[in-house]
Amino acid sequence: MLARRPVTALFRRGESALGDVAGRSRESLGVGFRRLGHTLVPLVQSAAAAAIAWLVATRLIGHSQPFFASIAAVLSLGVSLGQRLRRSVELVFGVAIGILVADLLVAVIGRGWWQIGLVVLLAMAAAVLAGGGAVLVNQGAGSAILIVALAPTAGSLASAPWSRFVDALVGGVVGLLVNAVLLPMNPVVLARRSANPLLDELAGVLDEIVAALEARDVDRADEALQRARAIESALTEFREALGAGREIARIAPFRRRSRGHLMQYVDAVDHIDHAVRNVRVLARRAVVAVQRDEAFGPGLPPAIRRLGESVRTLRNELGKGAEPRAARQGLVDAVELATAAVGPGFSANVMIAQIRSAAHDLLRAAGLELADVDRALRRVEPPAR
Repeated sequence: MLARRPVTALFRRGESALGDVAGRSRESLGVGFRRLGHTLVPLVQSAAAAAIAWLVATRLIGHSQPFFASIAAVLSLGVSLGQRLRRSVELVFGVAIGILVADLLVAVIGRGWWQIGLVVLLAMAAAVLAGGGAVLVNQGAGSAILIVALAPTAGSLASAPWSRFVDALVGGVVGLLVNAVLLPMNPVVLARRSANPLLDELAGVLDEIVAALEARDVDRADEALQRARAIESALTEFREALGAGREIARIAPFRRRSRGHLMQYVDAVDHIDHAVRNVRVLARRAVVAVQRDEAFGPGLPPAIRRLGESVRTLRNELGKGAEPRAARQGLVDAVELATAAVGPGFSANVMIAQIRSAAHDLLRAAGLELADVDRALRRVEPPAR
């Protein structure tokens, strides 16, 4: 009986471990499906562009194996989704120039180790002379390597020096057309997917500051400061998404109606950036206040909490394309609570000033003009002594 207990305990531990693994697997699968849902449109775009480019090159031009058409189509989509249209065009021409140079040279000098080096050098030089940036130069080199490594036998249709150059141009044009006309991304979705995590994290930092102040917890205050500093990367992603969204809204006929909603985000991004900086200073001063055990009024944490609630409200109202009336009122409430908490403590008053500054920036992000913001905040200023 005693001998069975270790075996039973081991069996139970094994069951527990298997359960943990299964739980993590289900969680990973769920995350994977969510990521798939977010990237489904780009995946469909790439598949459609590759198929259409192949169809155009084979049926309309008569090329038998136009694999560079499909490659260029997918590559052009991959860049244009998250970067500038100019870089997409650069990439397409980089591929095409590399192919043309390599095809012409391989027909004369053949292929081998030294031929690859020479062809890559000349293809990159041609891309530089064409005025291209790093994307064009690198893609030209990669395309040249492929040509040397996969050079067809003499006499085949695909061996004509211009055929794969044409295929690359066809693929690039098809990719851009798919992105602009046939299956354009929704610019507002791009903006919302990057703005929501940013604003959620900003609100989370404010919640963490409140918790640190109420508990007098130095570690939590420092954690809030580290989170505030890390928001910079989310801001960069937000700006890139807005750049891509504006290009799509400009060139895609079916997405022009989304310009108004998209401009709410475009107009807000700089003000959100300023608010993030003010919250960063607020977090830094909260660390000092807790470390030094400085006094602050009981109204300070509620003011910061109201500011965080208003950030979440702004997130929701921007996502719906609605006028952010509730967010504006919440921000004014936060300033009013902060103003009532003014006292003798230096750190507390610095934090109150940062609450006012952040609320000012977020009111601008909520669509108010500067004069309207000043007028709204003047109403909750303390009376002159």
